[in-house]
Amino acid sequence: MNPYVNMAVGALLATVFVMMSVSIASEGIFHSAAPEKEGFAIVAAEPTGDAAAGEAAPAAVPIAQLLVKADAKAGEAVFKKCQACHSGEKGGPNKVGPDLWGVVDRPIASHEGFAYSAAIKDFSKGGAEHWTFEHLNHFLTAPKAYIKGTAMGFAGLKKDEERANLIAYLHSLSDAPVPLPDPNAPAPATN
Repeated sequence: MNPYVNMAVGALLATVFVMMSVSIASEGIFHSAAPEKEGFAIVAAEPTGDAAAGEAAPAAVPIAQLLVKADAKAGEAVFKKCQACHSGEKGGPNKVGPDLWGVVDRPIASHEGFAYSAAIKDFSKGGAEHWTFEHLNHFLTAPKAYIKGTAMGFAGLKKDEERANLIAYLHSLSDAPVPLPDPNAPAPATN
């Protein structure tokens, strides 16, 4: 064999030997035991009162009154927050959340091809419950407070005007939008 080839192979083997020795030694020196308590515990405040029972606190102003002044065009701008998880076009794809075309007055947990969380399925009462204006208003205010256990990670829209604009926009996403609620009628009870 050529002496240069022998030197090259020897250098390669010596390098591998040194690297493995350093690896084994460093693991022995810098080894750390698993901690008794992992990381930081992030504790979210649990809702109290009615919210703990699965009901959100009633909105100060009924959605029917808010919809009188709602602007669907402004709601389209608010919908940009939703587009990361939802599509809004007719026949649009399901994303992290279901397509929202025709969502107003659609049976809850009924969009074909989407796997809903157990909490939403329970809330839907087997399809008997629909996404009414009231349900949408409460759900969009605080999804996790209104339907405890929902997989929807959105924090909610706290401003009445912003929420009403979004609901007006969602109302427009339909071939035949349902009539808007009467602003003079008493607010229906939810849940």
